[in-house]
Amino acid sequence: MGSMQDEDRTASLMTPAKLAQVASRPKAPVSPAAWLDRMATDAGHQHVRRLGELRDELQAHAGKRDFSPLAASITRVAEALPALDFGLLQQKKAGLFARLAGKSNTSVAEFASQYDQIDSAAGELAEQGKALQGKQGEQASRTDLALLEFEVEYRAIDKIIDQGARWLQDMRNQLKAREAAAADDAARQQLRDDAQRCELLVSRLKALRALSSAAQQVHQQAQETASRRAAVVQSMQATVARHIKDWRNRVAPLANAARDGEPPALNLEGAMDCHRDLQLCLKQAGADCGQVQAHEKALAEALEVLATHLQSAAA
Repeated sequence: MGSMQDEDRTASLMTPAKLAQVASRPKAPVSPAAWLDRMATDAGHQHVRRLGELRDELQAHAGKRDFSPLAASITRVAEALPALDFGLLQQKKAGLFARLAGKSNTSVAEFASQYDQIDSAAGELAEQGKALQGKQGEQASRTDLALLEFEVEYRAIDKIIDQGARWLQDMRNQLKAREAAAADDAARQQLRDDAQRCELLVSRLKALRALSSAAQQVHQQAQETASRRAAVVQSMQATVARHIKDWRNRVAPLANAARDGEPPALNLEGAMDCHRDLQLCLKQAGADCGQVQAHEKALAEALEVLATHLQSAAA
């Protein structure tokens, strides 16, 4: 009974990492040399495994994001806006609606039709922006949690690399001292075994460094992409939606007047300025959308590179 209590007390004093190491030890009896070889070959394997799981999770999150429909919708509205011809309403005050027959009647009706087509596309864009905000908000929280743990894991690998490098330096210094004192074949064989073990650790640390570098690249790219993504969502709600609303408030009365055969406001400058502002706004929104798509592509590529290093480190 006392022995079991001692074991429990000893286990309680161990760090989680130590407990994990003990739990991962092979059940079958092995030589100390074989155990040291395994530790040199598998250093950081638990962090590597968890990093792989988080990498898969981040890739799954990325697969649910697609800004192509939004980009296409922005393009549709942007390409339709120049078709709205204010010149159809810019006639001299005298006789502006005195001739509501023939070409004049056709012209103002055409303006209303042009407005309706643009308004329909703008409405679809506004709805898409609202849907995007809700969708991205839900996904962002899950991605943020995964990224937080992702950073913890690769920083833990960095610590193992630092510890391993110090151990290597100490071991090599000891080997030099022991080499001069090696008096028999057994001692020299032990030196060779320890030197080989150092080489195993060198290879392991090299793989871990490459993995850590790739993981840091993914983390940085993921953060930059998240920032771009949030900016696009915010822009859709704050800037694009506001410009569409202003455009409708200014231009819709003109289209309705043309539809009803009533004289529109003779001063069209305000509506034309608002129309131009919306064009500039959508041009910027299209560029922002293109940038976030480029960042998403770069993140996908970084995740693929990381997968290669994870495979090497797990081998």
